[in-house]
Amino acid sequence: MSSLRTVFNESVIVHPPGFYIVGFETFPFISVYFIFLVFVYAVTLLFNSLVICIIAFDHYLHTPKFLAVANLAVVDVILNTCTIPSMIKIFLVKDNFIPYNLCLVQMFFYYAFATLESYALAVLAYDRLIAICFPLRHSSINTLRSMSYILGMTWALGLGTTMFAVVIMTELSFCKSVQVFSYFCDYAPVFRLACNDFSLQWTVASLLAILLLVGPFTFIILSYVSILGTVFRMKSLDNRVKALATCIEHLILVAVFYIPLITIFTIGFYMRLIDPDQRVLSLSLASCLPPCINPIVYSLKTKEIKVRFLALVKNKRIGTDHKSKNLRINDTSMKLRR
Repeated sequence: MSSLRTVFNESVIVHPPGFYIVGFETFPFISVYFIFLVFVYAVTLLFNSLVICIIAFDHYLHTPKFLAVANLAVVDVILNTCTIPSMIKIFLVKDNFIPYNLCLVQMFFYYAFATLESYALAVLAYDRLIAICFPLRHSSINTLRSMSYILGMTWALGLGTTMFAVVIMTELSFCKSVQVFSYFCDYAPVFRLACNDFSLQWTVASLLAILLLVGPFTFIILSYVSILGTVFRMKSLDNRVKALATCIEHLILVAVFYIPLITIFTIGFYMRLIDPDQRVLSLSLASCLPPCINPIVYSLKTKEIKVRFLALVKNKRIGTDHKSKNLRINDTSMKLRR
């Protein structure tokens, strides 16, 4: 009894051995969902890795735009790697326990790279803004160096703020339930289990949601307001159509990423009008699908990447055919010698 008093007086910090992830225990068709997650993860790894390799090994694509595209692909791979393998492991091994330190690590990587996903979409909006609104100065404003600085700042801000949010979690004591009702070691469901005051963690979570989610989304909206203003001032209809066509895929990515997350967090997290089971399922889909869809909708449909990919496939096929032809010639010559 005295030890509990010291806990509530915050003189002693009690960390549990770990937590139990219990978000999927009540779903009736959970096996079908996990099979779907395996497919999503495989597509995420395959297509994003393909985009990264094409951009990395083709010096013609070493431009500010494709540096931003490669950055998005890297973030996509790590973001889904943070959660989907652990979710599949829970289903296959039936072991939903995660050690305390590993819980904090997963929490950090998920929120850091969800933040970087948000910033990556904002950087792509910046690239479209400069290309359409300042076409004559595009090459001087949006250089490889400036894009590298921008991406470096987004990584520093995303990783730094998330690290601070996770470090203050170590100040919480857990002396009651250790069951986390989510699909991973989620920030809010974990700090709500604490015995002592978690108002600091609540405040930080709310402020970071505004800074790291609403902030980039607002920048994207303002960018497209400027883009539309520039497009409607163009005299040629063909130029208007071409300018807007370069933005369609990016707008799809923005809608797929932001609309579900903002809806779920607003209605489910603050208003609590969504059933907890539905919130977990919806949030897992909203976070896992964008990294899978991004390379298909945006990267691989980009003209330059598509051309380079087809060229690589063609060269590989020519090389294979040439090798087969040489083998046939060698076989024929050997038969003639006999």
